[in-house]
Amino acid sequence: MSTEGGKKAVIAALMANIGIAISKFIAFFFTGSSSMLSEAIHSVADSSNQVLLLIGNKRSLKPADEKHPFGYGRRRFVYGFVVAVVLFLVGGLFSLYEGLHKWQNPEALSDWWIAVLVLAVAIVLETFSFRTALRETNKSRGNKSLARFVKDSRQPELPVILLEDAGALCGLVFALIGVGMAVITGDGRWDAVGAMAVGTLLVVIAVFLAMEMATMLVGESALPEEVEAIRAALEAAPLIERVIHLRTMHVGPDELLVGAKVAIRGSETAAGIAAGIDGAERALRAAVPTARYIFIEPDMDRGPS
Repeated sequence: MSTEGGKKAVIAALMANIGIAISKFIAFFFTGSSSMLSEAIHSVADSSNQVLLLIGNKRSLKPADEKHPFGYGRRRFVYGFVVAVVLFLVGGLFSLYEGLHKWQNPEALSDWWIAVLVLAVAIVLETFSFRTALRETNKSRGNKSLARFVKDSRQPELPVILLEDAGALCGLVFALIGVGMAVITGDGRWDAVGAMAVGTLLVVIAVFLAMEMATMLVGESALPEEVEAIRAALEAAPLIERVIHLRTMHVGPDELLVGAKVAIRGSETAAGIAAGIDGAERALRAAVPTARYIFIEPDMDRGPS
């Protein structure tokens, strides 16, 4: 996946959400709608999250040092996890609280047309943001479905923005339905239902994102197709008869650690082994460019293990 593509999608979403948040707060001020307040807080949470993703991306570029010999790439996973927590606490739980409060104390909406107008404009802006994220995703996902892409991705930015934008669009529709029904029926509890629907949606998205980011923090392996490419590159090397053990782990979204124990012929000289391993490393990096840290251990072939 292109890191620049993810950054572009984050910036597009940030610009859209800042404008949307301001307009929603203005609409809430005039209408008193709980759905509008929930949506405004949602947009603030999204904007904060996008700032966090940009900070995480920048801080992950710090060069490797003695304390962190494999670099700081996994900071992007840390910030992605923080994004999920912010979305859960600030966006989801606040919206649920506000909706429950207005359910217990319903109020009639005033100047409802302002809320409808703002929601309609927000839907248009969010659609543009979502289209940008989708366009950048399509450059990277190949033949994978969007669901599989989000699940398999080892980079946090695009999946987070895709889910945030999709959730924002659904939330705007929920808010629009809540406001519309409150106006049609004269029952302010419909507005509360809209707010609670937004909150429930955000909680579900946040929990899913937190689970995905947690697996990345623990350390995920390369994708199955990358593992096969690594194995094929090693076994095609003249020195190597077969791969005995192969272990991979992402030390950052764009950086793989590869450890392999390989079987070689017993007749090889030390110079031949060194040259053969160098050649295998070059072939591996050509096959999987993200393989940055490679450790190959030669051994005698003692049969299947």
